Parts: sequence; C-alpha cells; structure tokens
Amino acid sequence: MTKFYLSAFLMSVVTAFAQIPQGYYNSATGTGYTLKTQLFNIIKNHNAKSYNALYTCYQTSDRDYFYENDGTILDIYSEKPNGPDYYNFSATNTGDRCGNYSNEGDCFNREHLMPQSVFNEASPMVSDAHHILPTDGKVNGMRSNYPFGMVSSPTWTSKNGSKLGNNTTSGYSGKAFEPIDEFKGDVARCLLYFVTRYEDKVANWNHAMLNNTSNQALSNWFKNILLTWHNQDPVSPREIARNNAIYAFQGNRNPYIDHPEYVAMIWGQVLATDTFDALAAVTVYPNPSNTNRISIQSEKALDEITLITLNGQVLQQIKNPTGNQGTYTLENLPQGFYFVKMAAENQSTTRKVIIN
Repeated sequence: MTKFYLSAFLMSVVTAFAQIPQGYYNSATGTGYTLKTQLFNIIKNHNAKSYNALYTCYQTSDRDYFYENDGTILDIYSEKPNGPDYYNFSATNTGDRCGNYSNEGDCFNREHLMPQSVFNEASPMVSDAHHILPTDGKVNGMRSNYPFGMVSSPTWTSKNGSKLGNNTTSGYSGKAFEPIDEFKGDVARCLLYFVTRYEDKVANWNHAMLNNTSNQALSNWFKNILLTWHNQDPVSPREIARNNAIYAFQGNRNPYIDHPEYVAMIWGQVLATDTFDALAAVTVYPNPSNTNRISIQSEKALDEITLITLNGQVLQQIKNPTGNQGTYTLENLPQGFYFVKMAAENQSTTRKVIIN
C-alpha cells in the first residue's frame, strides 16, 4: 500500500514501532543469501494452525480499519482505496464465507498467494497466514494458479481494477494476475516471506514464479517484479497491524515488514520507473512539528487526506479537502507519531509525521 520514495529515516521510525519482540532479529547479521538463511532460522517452526483456523485469524489480522474503517474484511482484490467498496464481507458472519460463488461479492475465501498446488496442499504451508489472504471467491478463482505479473491488455478485470491477462515484462509472456498499485508491495512482501520461510523446501517446487533453487528461489523475471513492487509500495500501517496479529496467532513474523531493508540486502536492487506521477512531488512540513499543525503541499488537487495512528486507527479522514494554492493544513493534532495518507487521481502516498 502507498508510496515509492520513503527516506531511510522515516522507514526506520516506522519499523521501530512495529512491536518487534526484543532480540527477535539478533542473529540476522549477514548479507545476501546468508542473511536469508539466518531469517529462515528465526521464522521457521512457527505454531502451525489448522486451515479452518485462518478464519479466526482474519478476525484480527484482516479487518478494514484503514479505508472505510468499518471493520469488514479487508480484501485486496475488492478494496477501493479512494472510494466506497462495491461490496463488503463480515469477518464473523460464517455465511459470508465460500461456499459457492458465481459473481464478485458472493462470498470470500482463503487466497494462497503461492498456489497450494505448488506444495500439494501440505502443512504448514497450506495454513500459513502470512501468505494466505482473505479474498473474494470469484476474483480468487479468476486468479487461479497464475503467477503475479504486469498486465497491459487484460482479458478480465475485477471491480477494483485487479487484472488478468498476459504478462508484459521480459522473461515470461504467459497469463498473469496484477493486483492494484495499492497492494503490490503487500503481495511482494508476502511472497518474499514465503520463499524465506520455506527455504528448505522451495527448490523442489515448480512454478513460473520459482527457479528451483533454495537461495534466490525466485525466477529472474519474477524477482524483478517483486523488488520493483516492494520499492514502489513501502510498508503500510495495514501490513504492520497484520504482521502483529499473525505473530500473535502463529508465533512468527514477516521480516520484510519489520525490516524492509533486508530485501535489498538479500536480492539486490531493481531500478524502477515511478508510475505514481500524480503524487511524486507531495511534501509534508514541518516534520517533526512543534505546533500541533502540519501543512501538505501537492501539485495535484487531493481527493482525500487520512490521519492514521501507528495502531492503524483512523484519527481523521477528510474527503475533498480544501487547499490554498496547493497547500492543505491539518491543525490541533495531538502529540504522537502518525501516518498521513493522501490520495489523488486514483493513486495514494503515505508519509510518517511526528507531532512533538
């Protein structure tokens, strides 16, 4: 979710408040694939739960307190970041779970971002919440077992804009599924977790996203996509809250949410073109603020400004805010650390702010 260019300082502040247990990453001292193996040893042997228990997990890990803030299931395949969703699912109503479906909005089920056919539905992969998200049944079915990728001429599009069609990046031209920009980094970090957590098994699995090795694990073309998505869409409040909830549920964490810098340290960098042009030049100042007030300068008219606490609660949500020559002001802000999310032209970006 969110934005490309986040400074190292802001990212360090974000991760510092991610409720990482003291000493959890003390043994993560290496670089390259040595670091990846160290992370594997930290996160392996989690407390595997039953497949059905995922629905219990979703009651705390995947609730919408970030967009409509209505507590419904946060489904990355149906969520509309800058407007009302076409449909919603209850986290606790068993009648909303699939089930049979014919259309979007009929029910939700459990989407394995790494298809479960890859590992023959074996445990613990089949019920590992870090890579299994609640999603609309119809969209999940359309994604099928296809890899994620970049689609320019979709043959099918979900109501929130997720696309199915031929991949357009070099190295793979088959069918692929592309989520919306808001959740590309989320998907990337889930899959980077997966190939790290199952480093001891992944070389034996076959899929277009994988390269049959235990170190790089990812196909070259797919690695470049995930690194690009990770860079373009940094860690969001939703991911931090989800990581904490899953840690409480199964006892391990996604290291790439806690420490996004690990991705480049292991797999290197990919230089990507910024496609979020509408918000490329947005600035928030002063930061830190000593006056309980911040200003936002944007070249594009903002459609929405949302102030979110580190725990993921929406403190303020201003739709169609009034600006003065591109400057928007938030006043009377209580002391603390916050995310400010700004949306324009169906795109969004998030900044971390400190109110002293």
